[in-house]
Amino acid sequence: MRKSFLAKAACSCVIQVTKIIEALLFSAQKPLSIREITAAIRGAEDDEFGSSEFTRVKEAEVAAALEQLKIEYIEQGRAFQLTEKAEGWQLATDPSFAKWVRQLFPGPKPARLSAPALETLAIIAYRQPITRADVEAVRGVNIDGVLQTLMERGLVKIAGRAEIPGRPLLYETTQFFLDHFGLRNLDELPNVEELRKRNLPVARVVAPPESPESTQAGTTGSG
Repeated sequence: MRKSFLAKAACSCVIQVTKIIEALLFSAQKPLSIREITAAIRGAEDDEFGSSEFTRVKEAEVAAALEQLKIEYIEQGRAFQLTEKAEGWQLATDPSFAKWVRQLFPGPKPARLSAPALETLAIIAYRQPITRADVEAVRGVNIDGVLQTLMERGLVKIAGRAEIPGRPLLYETTQFFLDHFGLRNLDELPNVEELRKRNLPVARVVAPPESPESTQAGTTGSG
């Protein structure tokens, strides 16, 4: 009898935790990590809802609840889904409803990368950090214009300088690159054909511009 009562109590607690997590994700304006969610649950003050019972919730329990929510949304065929990004977990509209959601946000239509830009992005993504000269050696053509486009769209940024003569600039993909393609990290990189199917924003600058002096030095060094 006691075991049955404890089992029901534990089940009720798990259900309540998933509801709390759902409320946090719904209210957040950004992805939330498991640590942030756990801290928010633990930090709630005691009130008439008895939040004190969750002050000892563990990150493992939060992780399990997130997975449970993710499965529930899929099984119930919801119009939104729970996605895990590099920065944490986030509620997002199911992509199949994108054409209707876009009606609420009129503006420039998303543009797809050209074949040269796609190839350049793939080379940088799979071989980063990499110099412009090395990318050009693989592609066999000048990539100045394409590289500038990728940086303006926030997909590629300057990662430093190579420790070789001339110290040319190194390039790598950005956090926005991971977020836009739904990747938690670079280990989840899709193949080039998958990249080809993805829409890209018309313009979005996230990489800080370098000073003219350093940019000129990098251009001269990378020849």
